[in-house]
Amino acid sequence: MIRAVWGGTVLAEAEHTVMVEGNHYFPPESLNREYFSESSGRTLCFWKGIAHYYDVTVDGQTYPGAAWYYPRPSPLARRIKEHVAFWPGVRVERDGHR
Repeated sequence: MIRAVWGGTVLAEAEHTVMVEGNHYFPPESLNREYFSESSGRTLCFWKGIAHYYDVTVDGQTYPGAAWYYPRPSPLARRIKEHVAFWPGVRVERDGHR
């Protein structure tokens, strides 16, 4: 299993992720949605499209814009549609190892 962990809490857990540019993109169904809220931030990647962001809140602590996803990626990035990646600070572990 691959896990995204912040503040000792598992934010997402999946058997497989999609690797793009060194980032693990977790399938949308793997997220523990209770920790995520939509952020107003948007950025543009020249080849993936417009990224949307989530704020992550655990035990009253919020990491603004901690995660991003592409709801309508370009055709080149279609395999990461709705998949979520995380900024540094959120540890990605494989079976309990970094």
